[in-house]
Amino acid sequence: MRIGIGSDESGSDLKSVVIDHLREQGHDVVDFGYTCSTGEDPEYSATYARKVAHAIRDEDVERGVLICGTGIGISISANKVRGIRAAVCSEPFTARHTRENNGSQIISFGSFVVGPAMAKSIVDAFLGATFRGETDPEFVSRFNKIAAIEDEERAAAGTERA
Repeated sequence: MRIGIGSDESGSDLKSVVIDHLREQGHDVVDFGYTCSTGEDPEYSATYARKVAHAIRDEDVERGVLICGTGIGISISANKVRGIRAAVCSEPFTARHTRENNGSQIISFGSFVVGPAMAKSIVDAFLGATFRGETDPEFVSRFNKIAAIEDEERAAAGTERA
């Protein structure tokens, strides 16, 4: 599977651990995040969230992993991209659940919250899960309700700008 990964400076070390883990499992990993060794100036986590979310939207990658200090800011930022569903997960159960039941394409977690072993377990649970909306009409209906909120908000924003 082709996975996009991004982090801000606080998640950079954990991102390296997760990248190694994913590559050991045979995944193709695209690194969109801050890397300490390049000498680049770090950006706020929204910069990296946007890159991964756009790669999913544009079908350059299949799933995404985002890491910042808590996982919250980077997840909120990714969710601003239309059609993206990102969830903060601090343990494997929610990582699996968000993919199976909500069709989330991105998980995020915090380097101040989870350690390397837990991060690997979270990623494994997320990548091992299948969205039930691909086979179960109940979950298609749930997904469509979420998409309808996006459509409603987009329409409201269009009328305010006119």
